[in-house]
Amino acid sequence: MIRLTHLLTQAEAGDATPVATLTLPLASRIKSRLRVTLDDGREAGLFLERGLSLREGDLLASPQGLTVRVRAAPESLSVASCPDPLLLARACYHLGNRHVPLGIEAGRLRYRHDHVLDAMLRSLGLAVGREEGPFEPEPGAYAGSGGGHDLARDHAHGHGHAHRHGEGHDRGQDPGELDGESTSHGQAHDQGHGHRHTPASGEGADPTHDPLGPPAWRGDEPDLA
Repeated sequence: MIRLTHLLTQAEAGDATPVATLTLPLASRIKSRLRVTLDDGREAGLFLERGLSLREGDLLASPQGLTVRVRAAPESLSVASCPDPLLLARACYHLGNRHVPLGIEAGRLRYRHDHVLDAMLRSLGLAVGREEGPFEPEPGAYAGSGGGHDLARDHAHGHGHAHRHGEGHDRGQDPGELDGESTSHGQAHDQGHGHRHTPASGEGADPTHDPLGPPAWRGDEPDLA
């Protein structure tokens, strides 16, 4: 198995020639320990610094110097649009209050498709549609500048008042393991807030769920063994 252990900086990437590509959805691009399959069928594993979020075009390297280019997989996205900047800001506030990874563009917002969130934004007055495409959410004001991206660490920063996310990630986990992060993250998150989050959409969703209710951070994909 190919071990991908290093995210190249911009300076390092200039001299690198990728020999393969790796296409992943956002839920997998925010994990530092994950078993993956390269687009050419070879098995690989991510053994990266914790807190990184991979983005389209990033280059990963193995200790032997093999370089792999990251691709953002197409996902089902909701697209909310509005010409009123104040209304768009209100929508950002409500989505941010739910810890929703969010792509922000001029006059519109993009997030992973969620019919409950769609209904909430329509009730505010935004037009909401759907599209398929790669998802690159806003990295956050606290993102690192050394070639890495800090979506996961931004999320942890936002909850520092309740608990330390790192405790949930690291307690009892072997650095060489390729799974277990999503489970420990969910447990630590629920314990810190004192409640269990309710799914906002899909199978198991509560039809009486109030779209203006408590925040809901959802990992859409289980870790792979």
